[in-house]
Amino acid sequence: MVINDDADHPAHKSHLFMLRMWLEDLGSGQTDWRGKVQHVNSGEVRYFRDWQTLESFLEGFLGTANQEGKLSDG
Repeated sequence: MVINDDADHPAHKSHLFMLRMWLEDLGSGQTDWRGKVQHVNSGEVRYFRDWQTLESFLEGFLGTANQEGKLSDG
């Protein structure tokens, strides 16, 4: 028997992100990591060169969900 947690908790909201990372050639034998993250639910995309930008993008969605959860728990 398969239990579907989403059916048991319809107020629960999940987020799906797709993350792609690659090494970019900067020339003179230097490379640097680049990335693209997409929030699959909304389609919103952000390109980034540092972890702070990635973290900020994720927190934008997860922080909002966290606030919604706090409001509905009270």
